[in-house]
Amino acid sequence: MKRIAVLTSGGDAPGMNAAIRAVVRTGVNKGWEVMGVKGGYEGLINGIFTPLGTRDVGGILQRGGTILGSARSEEFKTEKGQIRALRSLNEASIESLIVIGGNGSQKGNYALHKYGFPVVGVASTIDNDLYGCDITIGVDTALNIALEAIDRLKTTASSHQRAFLIEVMGRDCGYLALMAAIAGGAESVVIPEVVVDPEKIAEALTSAYEKGKAHAIVVVAEGANYNATALDAYFKEHRERLGFDLRVTILGHTQRGGNPGAFDRILASKLGAAATEQLERSNFGVLAGEVKGEIVATPLEEVINNPKEIDKALIDLAKILD
Repeated sequence: MKRIAVLTSGGDAPGMNAAIRAVVRTGVNKGWEVMGVKGGYEGLINGIFTPLGTRDVGGILQRGGTILGSARSEEFKTEKGQIRALRSLNEASIESLIVIGGNGSQKGNYALHKYGFPVVGVASTIDNDLYGCDITIGVDTALNIALEAIDRLKTTASSHQRAFLIEVMGRDCGYLALMAAIAGGAESVVIPEVVVDPEKIAEALTSAYEKGKAHAIVVVAEGANYNATALDAYFKEHRERLGFDLRVTILGHTQRGGNPGAFDRILASKLGAAATEQLERSNFGVLAGEVKGEIVATPLEEVINNPKEIDKALIDLAKILD
């Protein structure tokens, strides 16, 4: 019997559990034994494995987070840590590994692949910053959480004729902020990919009120050159000249929580199943992702060495629709 392992790493994303479930059930269907790695790469180093059968993953499809847990591991970034992880896999007679996670997680996955260990990745991150996939597990749910917050804040903003800054996640990639701004009808959006002058934000807000709008919303990615806290400080410093205050809402980790929506449950199920298919075909060192509606396998080397660029047409669209 073939024995495989599945691991979740990095920031949790709604739909990770659905991916675990798909890996386990498709793996068992192929006659394999599936082991779960508890606590990400740290658990891998320490050999913390648990058997996963079809009933063990029952009832987790709709749950947020990850039943396997996740933890950052500085040790795994070192050669010594990676060798310890490989030793743990070999001692447990595990023949291949599936890693569900984002960019950092797949870098770790690729490190094991370079040692010759059979690995496959599953694209899962709310940042949607992985090359080789149009959308990753967790993005749709996180976007809808951000959108709900924007809609609610618009109501109170209109009541008090105020401007709101809403900060969403996105340390290096502004996809979540950009899409939330378009879907939420924001007056302006601030993302890491575009350097922004606070005075331009002030002009956009002033223009909104001159057009007769009762509210003004700015969506800001946490990794922008001016995040919500920095913009708030700027506007307070220049309040007398600019003539208005801002209210700041930082969504933070609320975007990671909650139950995954239908899209993420289905995407996670497809990608988890695709990962076991790649193992069965001995197509190792690849990332399972979705491109133009099709499930594809992209070499991990390409994934980690090619930054995913944001669609400039969407940036232009956001400016037109503000």
